[in-house]
Amino acid sequence: MITQTGVRMNVDIRGMRSGLIGMAVAGALVLGSAVDAAAQVRMTSPPQSQPIAITGATIHTVANGTIENGTIVFEGGVITAVGADVQVPAGAQVVDGAGKHIYPGLVDAYSQVGISEIGSVGVSSDVNEIGDFNPNVRAELAVNAESRHIGTTRSAGVLVTLTTPGGGLVSGMSSAMNMEGWTWEDMSLKSEAALNVSWPNPNAGRFRGFRGNDGDRPTYAEQVQELKAFFAEARAYRAAKASGERILTDSRYESMIKVLDREIPVVVSADGIGEINDAITWAQEEDIDLVIRGGEDAIYVADRLAANDIPVILTETMGGPGRSYEGYDGAYASAAKLYEAGVTFAISGGSSAAYSNRLPWEAGVAIAFGLPEEEAIRAVTQNAANIMGIGDRVGSLEPGKDATLLVTTGNPLDMMNDIEQMFIQGRELDQMDIHRWFFEKYMAKIAQMRIVM
Repeated sequence: MITQTGVRMNVDIRGMRSGLIGMAVAGALVLGSAVDAAAQVRMTSPPQSQPIAITGATIHTVANGTIENGTIVFEGGVITAVGADVQVPAGAQVVDGAGKHIYPGLVDAYSQVGISEIGSVGVSSDVNEIGDFNPNVRAELAVNAESRHIGTTRSAGVLVTLTTPGGGLVSGMSSAMNMEGWTWEDMSLKSEAALNVSWPNPNAGRFRGFRGNDGDRPTYAEQVQELKAFFAEARAYRAAKASGERILTDSRYESMIKVLDREIPVVVSADGIGEINDAITWAQEEDIDLVIRGGEDAIYVADRLAANDIPVILTETMGGPGRSYEGYDGAYASAAKLYEAGVTFAISGGSSAAYSNRLPWEAGVAIAFGLPEEEAIRAVTQNAANIMGIGDRVGSLEPGKDATLLVTTGNPLDMMNDIEQMFIQGRELDQMDIHRWFFEKYMAKIAQMRIVM
């Protein structure tokens, strides 16, 4: 018979048997090619072995302004000197940075890189845990260091992500992850960066079958009360433990102690005015450090956010209007309006693992709609790092911080500029990713076809 591809196939038993053998051989060849491709797509770099000095570049420190014709030196993965008159240490590898720009590596404050691979394939996603209260879940434990999204994310200049779990009311802990390493242990920068709470939807209706049983969905007030009750139980657990009372260890309540002691913030996913206001009131009652994530209507609550020093992680600046009375530029201009109102904010690339590489463009759109360029850079570097408690390691170029940085032809938020070198903790990264690999593969195909023709 003739297949749709025009290949003739025998239908007798002997032919079928030989066809199966051929398929097996072809499968082995495909598997071998896949392994080779994976090796070419991503190669983990070894730790920094000697001091590196990049000289003559324009250094955008973020924390301390811009240094023209500057030098940055890093050793053992840590920045040791930044300035215009820096002595290059003996034995250092010197990189000529003339005409180049150096920026901190970008930080995505809300991401699923490493815990979600293919959206339509459920088994490739490890984002949501079963149950409503999972503060003991740490995203880092589920990170797949071989994820294809890691390469495409860092090719856009995003070198640190706050990989975040989802599901339930209390979803678990975001983990700060470097986009380089053989295993999740190698990649982990901070295990418990923030506790995530999904604020209840006040507009959701009641329906049968909620939570996998025959019960109705709890009302908005009931869900908020459940949240308050869980925090009260955690507080009682902490008090009993502090008093020396003998108690049964509960991993969920153990994870809450740092939250109640204000060592890590609580990131609340909320978009509407009512939700944001209720979340602020709740956080004040609980005496916890609050961060609002989403913040679609944050501009309408900006005065209260600014007065209480509550930061916002904007998850979308490239979205269209959600309501008929809103202007087309509502999302585009949201960052600029928050800046003008005095609200501290970060910009994220959107939760999807496939969208973290959009982080520079999300911030770039904000520049086009009124946000000063230096504030857009800050929103994806220093602000994001500070909000999530990793500002002592990344987010700016200062001595003592990780040598996690970009060498570019210009502003990395402008898609017309190129990233020429990337370093994570002093490791120079292989910039090959799956997108580039496929580009080179099919360019080679075109070249070969031209030769044949």
